[in-house]
Amino acid sequence: MKKILALTGLLLTGVNTLYADEIGCITTSWKLIGSNHKVCVQAFDDPKVRGVSCHISQAKTGGLKGTFGLAEDPSKFSIACRQVGKIVIKENLPEQEIAFSADTSILFKETRVTRLFDKKRNTLVYVAISRKLIDGSPKNSISTVPIMPWTK
Repeated sequence: MKKILALTGLLLTGVNTLYADEIGCITTSWKLIGSNHKVCVQAFDDPKVRGVSCHISQAKTGGLKGTFGLAEDPSKFSIACRQVGKIVIKENLPEQEIAFSADTSILFKETRVTRLFDKKRNTLVYVAISRKLIDGSPKNSISTVPIMPWTK
């Protein structure tokens, strides 16, 4: 099921709306009232680089606040990006660009994946960070995809 993600963050940054597939969630802590704490995995394809897909796992807060969408999810995530087909770059890539963004609270907190292009090593670098309008987090996760020929 495709979901529209990061409406507020994307409007503020001027990025086109991005989509992710929800893969599934794993309960990490059972809650007596409200939804459980969990880690959820989503997959997205880089919108400008065909042949690259990323999976990102994110901690989701449960309880009553989490049930009603009022909780702020913690800045805990992991990312893995891989070549899944022939890499085709649809247009000139800037040295740095947002490839994906997802809201993690009702008020201006998001997990953002930025694509960096390491020309010297012919490698795409994906960095996931947690970002707030005023104060972000230094927690991050990184994944690299070397641009190589695709053979079957």
